[in-house]
Amino acid sequence: MLTQIINGRILTPQGWLKDGSMVLRNGKILEVTNCDLAIIGANIIDAKGMYVVPGGIEMHAHGGGGRDFQEGTEEAFRTAVDAHLHHGATTMYPTLSSSTIPMINKAVETCEKLMQEENSPIAGLHLEGHYLNKAKAGAQMPEWLKDPDPNEYVPIVENCPCLKRWDAAPELPGAIQFGRYCSDRGVLPSIAHTQAEYSDVKAAFEAGYTHVTHFYNAMPGFHNKREYKYEGTVESVYLIDDMTIECVADGIHVPPTILRMAYKIKGVERMALITDALALAATDSDAKAFDPRVVIENGVCKLSDRSALAGSIATMDRLIQVAVQTAEIPLEDAVRMCSETPALIMNINDHKGTLQKGKDADIMILDDDLAVRCVWQMGQIVENSLF
Repeated sequence: MLTQIINGRILTPQGWLKDGSMVLRNGKILEVTNCDLAIIGANIIDAKGMYVVPGGIEMHAHGGGGRDFQEGTEEAFRTAVDAHLHHGATTMYPTLSSSTIPMINKAVETCEKLMQEENSPIAGLHLEGHYLNKAKAGAQMPEWLKDPDPNEYVPIVENCPCLKRWDAAPELPGAIQFGRYCSDRGVLPSIAHTQAEYSDVKAAFEAGYTHVTHFYNAMPGFHNKREYKYEGTVESVYLIDDMTIECVADGIHVPPTILRMAYKIKGVERMALITDALALAATDSDAKAFDPRVVIENGVCKLSDRSALAGSIATMDRLIQVAVQTAEIPLEDAVRMCSETPALIMNINDHKGTLQKGKDADIMILDDDLAVRCVWQMGQIVENSLF
């Protein structure tokens, strides 16, 4: 069965296509064309002049819909992924905060099972910790943080094909070796929860840490040590042109002015937008965070002692709205930072991230207020308030 989307402003790698159409079949994009003549026998979708853009790729989310990936169960994974799907995240990397080895093993088992299902939106597992700097623990469980241990991480990497990313603080003893080991085996090492200065960041980059987790959060900027001034992790990352970053674009974790500055310095090709969402995202219920220390206040998750932020309640559509409406980033670039750039960072751009012939039919339709009106995941409608 053919599906044809007409009468929309389609975002292609070449820019906006205003008078064309897109044809879908068997979960793939069959054609993106400047012809909008209806195909006989096709299921015609009238986009009503709205924006037709690639589905979002969520690189960093801990949960949603009232469930957290740390629970490790199929029900928790399915509920959280489905909650984000309805808001435009058509590809997800479920993320675990610092966890015990049994928790990691349980999540790995569930993730690998679900990834084997046909047209699964799950692209792999992301471990945020537990090799993090205790001085920058933020909302991580401090008692679970430690230095990288090859006796621990080697078996996990070797036996968990679903693992695609693992974060660490590069200044910790053994972290450079850890990053090199992960990189050599196709697992992206990312700098996180760190006090790294330029020499640490440079060494990390050379060892394979080409990405930075929730940039600006849980890392220092320019600072003093007694009477002398030192660059922080932030400035060090800016100085390395090819290092990519992700920012929590909920309008709270990173002020809109700083979000725009990061975009202007790093550019759309090296900056992704993430939710860092907790279980409280995409739910109107009385759901609670997996971590009992976390409370929600004024639309943001934080530790109950107010010492640190603790993830967000944002969804993919919120990222685009904040980037465009408050950080004044052009819509096409905001969308690319939610789709094309994450696909490049995670090395899945051969079939994800842009609306092109032969790629997966992961699509969002956004109205003029940038609200999600329709979502396709692998050619199947999962959200529809368009017709």
